[in-house]
Order: sequence, then structure tokens, then C-alpha cells
Amino acid sequence: MRASSPKNQNTSPNKRQPGSLASENGKLIICGDWTLADYTALKHHVKSRSDQSWTVPNINLENLGRVDTAGASLLVSLLGTETLIALAKGNANLPKELSALLLAVAEAMKEKPAPEPESLAPTTLFLSETGKRVEAVWHLTYLLAGFIGQIVATLLAILPRPGRWRVTPFVAAIQNTGLNALPIVALLTFLVGAVVAFLGATVLKDFGATIYTVNLVAFSFLREFGVLLAAILLAGRTASAFTAQIGAMKVNEELDAIRTLGLDPVELLVVPRVLAMMVSLPILTFVGMLSGLVGGGLVCAIALDITPTQFMAIAERDIALKHFLVGMSKAPIFAFLIAAIGCLEGLKVGGSAQSVGVHTTSSVVQSIFMVILLDAVAALFFMEMGW
Repeated sequence: MRASSPKNQNTSPNKRQPGSLASENGKLIICGDWTLADYTALKHHVKSRSDQSWTVPNINLENLGRVDTAGASLLVSLLGTETLIALAKGNANLPKELSALLLAVAEAMKEKPAPEPESLAPTTLFLSETGKRVEAVWHLTYLLAGFIGQIVATLLAILPRPGRWRVTPFVAAIQNTGLNALPIVALLTFLVGAVVAFLGATVLKDFGATIYTVNLVAFSFLREFGVLLAAILLAGRTASAFTAQIGAMKVNEELDAIRTLGLDPVELLVVPRVLAMMVSLPILTFVGMLSGLVGGGLVCAIALDITPTQFMAIAERDIALKHFLVGMSKAPIFAFLIAAIGCLEGLKVGGSAQSVGVHTTSSVVQSIFMVILLDAVAALFFMEMGW
């Protein structure tokens, strides 16, 4: 956008006069054309006078020629927005188009105060945050349901084709998720079994029913603690590993390379891990049940004078087989969800290392939450069914 003085247009319409600055009797005289063609030289002139301040009466614009937006921005830097606005509005000798240009540029470059944040009532703010969280949970559930469907569809597609089975990754995943986790699962369930026996003995001692500590330990581990502790450990140990592995592959563009080769990342990376988890978690659950019973039996033998033979006889007599089957039936479902969440979060990783850390944390939180939620729902269902 360019505006010019009529005087200069009439005298020399085609001759360009580079802009300049001069001082005379304490007044600043702005002359010539302030356009983009002379921007570098004009900027040097403005910078040389940046330490001086000028008022409206001390500024002479009579010899000002053509001006475009670049030159007007330099005039704003030289005079300031308020001074230039006053000149544009109060100088009757300036052409209307030139005054409009200077005024528009000065208004655009004028520093505007930051808008004050909108204050919301506490109730409105609470409802807004609640709505955002509910929407985020719904979005996560929607993505997880779609990803589970994709896993099942891929699994059904490759089951009739043994040539597409990924046996080596499947066996390696079993070793990483199952065999390597056996010591920590056994130790944790052993200690929790001992703690449960101590607490049960402490409470039941007041009623003279310490013998029922055996029932408490056996019932809790066969039905709940064995599968729950193993699932939580795998959620923290294995789901995060799945997310980090697949996320690192995505950051390094290895997933794009897999797709370029015509391979399906779900079939290649996700299905072996999901199947391995569905094999590993029932084994770890069984080991956790045995370790919890051993820990509770040790406490009973030391503190309650209940021999291991008596412990096993009471457990066999009072604890039905259905409690063991209920506990084991939850293991494959938990394993499938943990593996699916871990792989999904890995596929959602962006292009940075920070994204890998964020989604790794998210996979652990989601996995543990889903395990506990489903365990509570299953407990209510089995109680209503009388199982």
C-alpha cells in the first residue's frame, strides 16, 4: 500500500526522491519518499536518532513524499505510535490517503494491553473441567474399542494361515513378559500373603477364630489377589515396555518403513505381544496364587501353630474349585487389555522423545485403572451369579 503527496506528484511524478531526516531550529524535518526501495538506508537514519524524542510541534512533514507500509512502520519506530497518530489526525496539510495510511499502520503497531482472562464462576469452571475429562475418557474408550476390533480382525485373518504366524516374536515376548517376571511376581505375592495372614490372625484372634485365617488367605488369593497383583505388575512392567518399544520405532520412522514394505504393523508387532501376554498372565497368576498360599501358610505355621499339612487340609475342605477357576478366568481378559493399551499408546507416540515418556506413563495408568475397574465389575457379576 502506498500514498503520496500531491505536491510531489505534480512537480516530479516519476522521479524518486529517497527519504531523509534533518534537524533545523530544534525541529525534525522528514523529507523524500519513505518506501521499501530505500528501507535499509532509512532504517539506518531512524536508528541514529532512536535516542531522541519528538513532539508534534517539533515535526515537519511538509516535504514528505511517497510513503508505503514499510516506510510508515519506520516512522512509527522513529516518532512513536501516539505522536504519529496525532500527526495523522491533526496535520491538515497531509493528503487524506497519506493520513489514512499513517493512521492505519500506527494503530496496527500500537501496543494493546493483554486481554484479561475471563473469570468463571466456580460451578461453571467445575462443570467445564468435568466435561473435558468425560470427553477425553470417551475418546480414549472409542480409540481402544476400535483398536481391539482391529486386533481381533487381524487375528482372525492370520489364524487359518500358519505361514503368517510370527512364532519367534511370540516366543521372545513370552520370555520377556512371563519368564522374566516370575521372580518379582512370586516375591510380591509371597509377601502379600504373609501380610494378609498377619492381618487376618490379628482380627480373628479377638473372636477365637484364628483357624479361619487359612480360609481368608486361600479365598483371597485364589479369587482376587493372585490375578490382580500379577496383572498390576504386568501393567507397570510390560505395558510400559510395549509402549516404549513401539513408540521408539515410530520416532525412528521404522513403522513407516514397515508399511512401505507392504507389512501390517498390527500383525507384525501387536498380535504377537497380545498373544504372549494372554499366555504369560495365566501362568503368572497361578504362580502368584501358590506363592500367596505359601506366604500365608508360613505365617500360620510360625505364629498360629497351624502346620502346612493342616493348612492344606483346611483349604482343600473349605475352598471350592470354582474360586480358583474364577481367578484364572480373569487372567486372559486382563492380559488382552493390558497388551492392547500398551501397544495403542505406542502407536499414538508423536515425533519426540517427550511424547514417548508421556504415552508410556499414560499406558501404565490406563492399564492399572482398567484392571481394577474390570476386577470390581467381575466381582459384582460373580457375586450376583453366586459363583
